[in-house]
Amino acid sequence: MKKYALSVFIFLFFYVIGQSQNLLAEKTDFTRQDTLRGSITPERAWWDLTYYHLDIKVDPDKKFISGKNTIKYKVLEPYQVLQIDLQPPLKITKVLQDGELLEVKHEGNAHFISLQKNQETGTLNTIEVHYKGYPKEAVQAPWDGGISWKKDKDGNHFVTSSCQGLGASVWWPNKDHMYDEVDSMLISVNVPKNLTNVSNGRLRGVEKFDDNTATYHWFVANPINNYGVNINIGDYANFSEVYEGEKGDLDLNYYVLKDNLKKAKKHFKDAPKMMEAFEHWFGPYPFYEDSFKLVEVPYLGMEHQSSVTYGNQYQNGYLGTDLSGTGWGLKFDFIIVHEAGHEWFANNITNRDVADMWLHESFTAYSENLFIDYYYGKEASSEYVIGTRSKIQNDIPIIGSYNVNKTGSGSDIYYKGANILHTLRQLIEDDEKWRQMLRGMNKTFYHQTVTTQQVEDYLCKETGYDLTEFFNQYLRTTQIPTLEYALENKSLKYRWTNTIENFDMPVLITLNNKVQWLFPKAAWKTMNLESENNELQIDPNFYIYSKKI
Repeated sequence: MKKYALSVFIFLFFYVIGQSQNLLAEKTDFTRQDTLRGSITPERAWWDLTYYHLDIKVDPDKKFISGKNTIKYKVLEPYQVLQIDLQPPLKITKVLQDGELLEVKHEGNAHFISLQKNQETGTLNTIEVHYKGYPKEAVQAPWDGGISWKKDKDGNHFVTSSCQGLGASVWWPNKDHMYDEVDSMLISVNVPKNLTNVSNGRLRGVEKFDDNTATYHWFVANPINNYGVNINIGDYANFSEVYEGEKGDLDLNYYVLKDNLKKAKKHFKDAPKMMEAFEHWFGPYPFYEDSFKLVEVPYLGMEHQSSVTYGNQYQNGYLGTDLSGTGWGLKFDFIIVHEAGHEWFANNITNRDVADMWLHESFTAYSENLFIDYYYGKEASSEYVIGTRSKIQNDIPIIGSYNVNKTGSGSDIYYKGANILHTLRQLIEDDEKWRQMLRGMNKTFYHQTVTTQQVEDYLCKETGYDLTEFFNQYLRTTQIPTLEYALENKSLKYRWTNTIENFDMPVLITLNNKVQWLFPKAAWKTMNLESENNELQIDPNFYIYSKKI
């Protein structure tokens, strides 16, 4: 009965999430606020982020945040108005530059600061943005975004942030667009003295004060995307280990609720296993300077850079279930593997526009498959990724609309994307070449924001194939190529249907126990056979449909 109830809960959970994501994805009536949030406005384009110091006080009793963000930037070209983003009900109280109070014009989530000092090309300048208020409370974290004001079973405050999609400006003022990552960042968080704050990067120090509060200072040495910044406040216990990685010793730190310390020490063995597998497939962990952390939170989890959050209830699979339906998904903790996979795809390689969010989610969903490949073999990994096809909806294209903060399909950026990549692997044939391509991708785009086109160009170059129509078909339409075929007399007739113009992809088949390539086109092609009794099987590793006629 308990298993049945859990299954119903998970079904309803995915249904609700899928519906909310798809409603967001299908939005077409874009507003000026969408443009201000999703485009590189003139008030953003002229300056380059170099440093943040987010210095805040979190009051869990009042569900209140106050403080300031000191923003350092380089002037790329002269301009006198600067855009900062902060979402109501939070309010900017004042903005200073060189001690002078600046005028701010507010337009929804966007705030336009008139600078008095001449902004000369090449100069480095600083502003201080002070703010306070009651930030939006996350209702269904991490999908809806905001602050989760929870308590643990002992009655201690348990406060966390999550803001992918909605934007980091839901809880702190920043340049809230993916294209410009800050080069480094100091995160200072003042909390009640009986609690610990864990954020990104490495802990520089803790200051304790007479008012029964303490400030935790965390420094991030690497570029970081806005939604990757987080706060996690709770009654934490800490343990750690050192992983001998490709770039030397890597600190793995774990912060869990004190009551969960014993089981965490056992269950988090998947973390070094994950690191070994992903360094093999993708290259060195991208943030050695900032260490790697798993941090327990009261929601499912999120890919916060170097501070990956965990809420999978110390179970294998996804809350104890296998999303692939094959059994392989119960061999590992889904959240540890998936969210940590984002360190390479989302945090190291970051989409420049959220329309290209598939670059984060498709490659990371595919990383689950590669984790299985590393420990259980290629056949097991193929079964897993093929099993996830049951989650594919083909509702709208994977790529969204640009410059308006709109993703494509909220669901298919995961497992449709993973199956696209799995199909591409079959076309390459050489598994070592495929591995080197993935490693090379993380090296080529190391700590960069990128577009889909850049990644397509890279893959075309490395494979030696023109993959233009392959990606146009799979990323920009909901059409799945269908191989129609007929075995007649002593011949095999075949063609592609449900494809875009000029689609050209070979496919592996087994014909009469012989594995061979087939090269369909939109027009019928015929292969002469030796006998009338023929058997044909299509390689299931290709994400296509088939129809015998």
